[in-house]
Amino acid sequence: MRNAHRLLIRLMLAIPVFLTLAPCASAGTMTETASKWGLIGPWSLDCSLPPNRDRGTVLTYVIVRGDRLVHRRNFGDDKDENEVVGAEVSADGVLNLRVFFPSMKQTREYGLMMQPDGTMRAMYNRNQQGEYSIRDGKLTANGNPTAPLHKCN
Repeated sequence: MRNAHRLLIRLMLAIPVFLTLAPCASAGTMTETASKWGLIGPWSLDCSLPPNRDRGTVLTYVIVRGDRLVHRRNFGDDKDENEVVGAEVSADGVLNLRVFFPSMKQTREYGLMMQPDGTMRAMYNRNQQGEYSIRDGKLTANGNPTAPLHKCN
């Protein structure tokens, strides 16, 4: 009887955890989260420039067949498409994404913050080992703040 009681207590403690995680597992939820946050569409440092590796890189978030969220990068001379495998908004309004990049054989985690003027900034970007290229809204290589991305038409 004592073991059954312990099992029941563990089960009762685990249920809220599973209920919290369940919405994050659904692809539909990821696309809804990204849409409500305002992520869907093309973003660039300068939308007036053609796609290039400098200020014209275009990052596009789209919902594709099967209600999947995809992150497309257009560098002008090169393009790729990567699956978003996680999306959730934290209490401070940061959109936290996990994107699998097959070309790098890694999943990267990054957080985006919508600015009052409608631009967005990367607040962090890290690999699975916890190595940051962006931390606290600054590039780790030089300490400069991340530049705002504008939504392109």
